[in-house]
Amino acid sequence: MERAEVLKRVIGILTDAQDIRRAAEAGEIDENGEGEEGGVGPEPTAGVATLLLNEMLPSIRVPADASPQQVAALVAEALGPALHTMVSGFSLAFTSLAMVHDSGRTDISSIGVLQELALEIEAGTYDEGA
Repeated sequence: MERAEVLKRVIGILTDAQDIRRAAEAGEIDENGEGEEGGVGPEPTAGVATLLLNEMLPSIRVPADASPQQVAALVAEALGPALHTMVSGFSLAFTSLAMVHDSGRTDISSIGVLQELALEIEAGTYDEGA
């Protein structure tokens, strides 16, 4: 999965989390994600995050006779770049939200900040080497 796609998925996870929180605060869903009439509320964020992880993390082949140290090295080598990209995405989103908050801006919501960030990512602003 390309870096820009991971960054956009991270923004999606954060946006979904806000929707779930708003629904819970409005009493539309409970802590189990169920609505007032027993229906299911918005898609749980954990499901979105799990989908992202399943799509971006590579499968790892480990020889049957590998030592624990070899297994650890194979896992770190295979997962390191993907996890780095995902953590970078969450860090970028957090920093963008924090900068708007710290500057005292009230003309834009957190969803608006995330939408602007998504547009910047789409435009290539945060491409590696850019």
